[in-house]
Amino acid sequence: MKKLNQIISQNPVIYIGGVLVLGFLLGWLVFGGSSEPASLNESHEHTSGTVWTCSMHPQIKVNTYGDCPICGMKLIPLSNVDKNDEISSDAVVLSASAIKLAEVETSLITKRIPNKEVVLSGTVKVDERRISELTAHFPGRIEKLLVNFTGQKVQRGQVLATIFSPELVTAQKELLEAIKYKESNPQFYLAARNKLKLWMFSKSQIDTIEDTGEVQFYFNILSPAKGTVTKRNIAQGDHIMEGMSMFQIISLDHVWVEFDAYESDISWINLGSNIDITLKSMPGRVFKSKVAFIDPILNTDTRTTVIRAELDNYDEKLRPGMFAQAAIQSILSNKEAIVVPKSAVLWTGENAVVYIKEDHGESNLFQYREITLGADMGSYYVVVNGLEAGDFVVTNGVFKIDAAAQLKGSKSMMNSGKEEPFVVHANMNMK
Repeated sequence: MKKLNQIISQNPVIYIGGVLVLGFLLGWLVFGGSSEPASLNESHEHTSGTVWTCSMHPQIKVNTYGDCPICGMKLIPLSNVDKNDEISSDAVVLSASAIKLAEVETSLITKRIPNKEVVLSGTVKVDERRISELTAHFPGRIEKLLVNFTGQKVQRGQVLATIFSPELVTAQKELLEAIKYKESNPQFYLAARNKLKLWMFSKSQIDTIEDTGEVQFYFNILSPAKGTVTKRNIAQGDHIMEGMSMFQIISLDHVWVEFDAYESDISWINLGSNIDITLKSMPGRVFKSKVAFIDPILNTDTRTTVIRAELDNYDEKLRPGMFAQAAIQSILSNKEAIVVPKSAVLWTGENAVVYIKEDHGESNLFQYREITLGADMGSYYVVVNGLEAGDFVVTNGVFKIDAAAQLKGSKSMMNSGKEEPFVVHANMNMK
């Protein structure tokens, strides 16, 4: 031992070199000797039929282990269930724990009468047929004004103002003169009488002038209808010209309620459809009416059309401008149709996609399915093509299933399969 220590102290370099050689030799014996069998085992595993893919590019599917030709990452094996010939390559298989974690729920597809509650917003409007515009039929001067503000309620035949008109005085004198020639020249007499009629003199007023033989210097302007004065364009002492608008009177005992209906709702609304109307100013009260008018012209700015209902308003509690809401219970067709919940549908931009749960033994299998949708029923869509009664569609967790399909490289919302996927053949040099 002393002799060995003496040799080491005299030749340290030789000692260190010997230790290194001995270490390499032992490492080769321990690790290097089994490298060939390990390589054989790995090669056998990599060629045993496993399909390999890239976790970042699931469209890569090869039969040999290696690197992804796109990003260079190591490939990972696909689930062995993908090799089952009985299961479609587009199907997604989830374990029971994965389904619970994704909170997957399904619903049974059934047939039903396609109906919908169309909810519309609108306002109370004036019935345009009950607007009276009072204009001057002859020139004159306002001597007395009995309606002094807008909003004042008036009765039919009520005096609104008194007017003096020199032309009116002349016309009355012509009538009194024509009476003298009533027998000899009846046409002259009738022309003078009709002139006053055209100036809105009533028959009784004209008869009074003939009976008394006196000229009236002031003429009363009478209200043509019962209602509310909404415009007053004259003041006391004003000079008016023929054709000038003096008053506007609106009767509010009958009103319109107009709603804006979007394009998607128009097909659900028909003339005569029952409509329930509620107003914020009268909570708890529901007014029953029917659709009386559908505007044939669509507003290109708002993409809506006007739907009108009519209501009696004898107590005048409905005021134009009030906000209103309508509910229309509509049936698109009396024929039953297949419907699908909206929560089950994924939109790809061009197509609608759902996932169908299929019975495949103990496997939880979900199949990608493209469908054609019809009318919007609110919480449901009418299905034109792609589903049948009795199918089970995923209504909750559908995005998570689609994400699993994307990772798997199967058909999904992002990959409809219409474009040729990037495929690497087994004999390609993946480097």
